[in-house]
Amino acid sequence: MKRSIFTEDHDAFRASVAEFVKRSIAPNAERFVEERAIDRETWLAAGELGYLGLGVPEEFGGSDAGDYRFNAVFGEELSKAGAAIASSFGIHYDVCAPYMVELTNDEQKQRWLPKFCTGEIITAIGMTEPSGGSDLAALKTTAVRDGDDWIVNGSKTFITNGFNADLVIVAARTSPEKKAKGITLFVIETGMDGFTRGRKLDKVGQPESDTAELFFDNVRVPDANRLGEVDRGFIAMMERLPQERIGAAISNLAHAAAILDETLQYAKERKAFGQQIGSFQYNKFLFAELVTKIEVTQAFVDQGIVAHAAGELSAVDAAKAKWWSAQVQNDVLDACVQLHGGYGYMREYRVARAWMDARVTKIWAGSNEIMKELIGRDLGL
Repeated sequence: MKRSIFTEDHDAFRASVAEFVKRSIAPNAERFVEERAIDRETWLAAGELGYLGLGVPEEFGGSDAGDYRFNAVFGEELSKAGAAIASSFGIHYDVCAPYMVELTNDEQKQRWLPKFCTGEIITAIGMTEPSGGSDLAALKTTAVRDGDDWIVNGSKTFITNGFNADLVIVAARTSPEKKAKGITLFVIETGMDGFTRGRKLDKVGQPESDTAELFFDNVRVPDANRLGEVDRGFIAMMERLPQERIGAAISNLAHAAAILDETLQYAKERKAFGQQIGSFQYNKFLFAELVTKIEVTQAFVDQGIVAHAAGELSAVDAAKAKWWSAQVQNDVLDACVQLHGGYGYMREYRVARAWMDARVTKIWAGSNEIMKELIGRDLGL
């Protein structure tokens, strides 16, 4: 079905992003895999084109799109290039941006946002801890007030952009007795004494995204780097998780759809027993199922995009979009591997890499089980 949520402006923007991917991402894709990171030149190129500041006011260097559908277009085109590409950039322009714009004061905006938009500053967000997983309220990293500073101790893990990030938004416990209501957000910068990074984590998929452990050993963070109000961090995170989850759904679906298109072409060209493998009834029916799953899911995700652009996306609907799109993505890509036969299991084939890349989407941004728990609670259960 024809998608109806985008205008000519969005279409023109999509063409621009597609050209950026063709020029700056595709020729370097294998190198990004080998280096396990996207290089600074590519970040700067994205910044120069205004992609990193879609949600940032013009007075602070942003392109101030004022319409979440532009974020969606950017995420879709990056996802076609690879899940890790979309993940790394998405953490910056789609996940961290609302924190950096909405929770900062004017001095902080002037200090951080211009370089955030140019790509001179790369950001990450430190929520997940080694012992906590999806339980954000149980985090153990602490921040203790010391005059005009805070002393931060603890660690984070599975942090996308963690190895190369210049700024990390870190959730720390400031009032232990308040439990979830005692968490505050801080911006910790590269070069602060006591802030160190572990190795780049060796993941099953998405090697292009530099994912790392972060360690804080008596890091002295000035109060000028506090993000938002003291003890309001958990609320701030909960308020911004719907955008992270609809962003994940957008990427999940675009990634799967791109590989399905490639698999369909493969099925038309590959022959067995004297005919195209796509012409066998089982495969024909399978493609019918997969295409329908993608398109039906796209209709729901598109409504989520429209709702979020209007400021009306609920946490529950974002959870539905996140878990279902991740499930569909994994189902589709598993079928695509099967349709490729033995070639589908070879890393040199994009379908194999995509299959590995996708597995984490049922875990991150809140596991699918947590998403179902949120939906179940909303049903009064």
